[in-house]
Amino acid sequence: MIDGKVMVTGGAGYIGSHAVLALLDAGYEVVVIDNLVTGFSWAIDRRAAFVEMAVEDVNLRNVMAEHRVRAVMHFAGSVVVPESVADPLKYYRNNTAATRSLIESAVAAGVPHFIFSSTAATYGTPERVPVAESDPTRPINPYGMSKLMTEAMLRDVAAAHPINYACLRYFNVAGADPQGRSGQSTVGATHLIKIAVEAATGKRDSVAVFGTDFPTRDGTGVRDYIHVTDLAEAHVAALKLLVERPDESHILNAGYGRGFSVLEVLDAVDRVTNMTIRRKLEGRRAGDPAELVADNGAILKTLDWAPQRDDLEGIVRDALAWERTLAERGR
Repeated sequence: MIDGKVMVTGGAGYIGSHAVLALLDAGYEVVVIDNLVTGFSWAIDRRAAFVEMAVEDVNLRNVMAEHRVRAVMHFAGSVVVPESVADPLKYYRNNTAATRSLIESAVAAGVPHFIFSSTAATYGTPERVPVAESDPTRPINPYGMSKLMTEAMLRDVAAAHPINYACLRYFNVAGADPQGRSGQSTVGATHLIKIAVEAATGKRDSVAVFGTDFPTRDGTGVRDYIHVTDLAEAHVAALKLLVERPDESHILNAGYGRGFSVLEVLDAVDRVTNMTIRRKLEGRRAGDPAELVADNGAILKTLDWAPQRDDLEGIVRDALAWERTLAERGR
C-alpha cells in the first residue's frame, strides 16, 4: 500500500475504469483525471475522487499535491490504429506530447511511481510469435510509435529523477467487469468482440472481417485476447512491485500467450449467443500485422499475478452481458 492516492488518468474510459475498480477493491485511494472527451462520468466508481481535466494541463501538478498522489496509472490517449495512420499528428499530440506533460507534472510533484498503458503495437510485425519483451520494437503505425516514444521518455526520466515505472504492453483487451460495474461503452468502438456483441444485440447488422489473406491458419488476423479485469489486476500487481522495489522499472507483455483468429472469435460469439453473426469480408486495414501473441513468461515471473479469466467464451459472455446492460440503459 502507499501513503497517498493513485491518480488514474483516463479513469472514465474502458480500461481505466476497470483499473479504478481493481485499485479500490484492493484498498487504495484513487483520484481520477479525465477530460470526458471519450470517457463517461457515470463510469467512475463513486468511491473515487474525480477531477475533470486534461493530462497536459500544467495545473495537474497542483492536483497531485492536493490529493497526495504517490503513483500515476496513465490510460488517457487515443487508441485506434487505422485512425493513427490517417491522422498521425493527433496521436503524437494526444499520446506522446500530452504524456510528456503528464510525466513532467509527476516529476514536479515528486510522484515516485508511474504505470503506463503501452501496447503490443510497439513490436510492429514481429519476427517471431509469440513475441517477447526483448524482441525488436519496430512499430508499423503511428499509434505504436507514439507509445514507444513514451516508453523511451519514461526510461530517460527514471534515469534522471527519483521515479520508477512499469510499462504494460497490452495485447487485445476485451470483456467487461464480471460484476457488471463497467465495460466498453465507446460509441463506434473498433474492438472485435465489442463489435460482435453489438451485432448480437441488434446495434449492428454485421461484423466486418478486415483481411482474409493473412499468412495465418484461416487467413484472418490472429490476436491474443486478455480479459480487462485480469489486465486491471495486473496493474495493481505492478504498482505493488514498484513500491516494493523502488530502484527497478519494468516493461512487460500483458497477454495470455495464445491467439485466436477473427473467425475463431466470431465462432465463439455464435456459440455464446446461439445465433449466427453476419460476417462481411473486406480488405486489410492499414497498419494491421497478421499475428500478435504474447510471450507472457516475464509478467508471470515478475508480478504476483496470474490470469483468472483465460477463457474466450467467458470473455465474450462478460462483454455480452455488459452490452445488454447498455441496451437496457438506452446507451
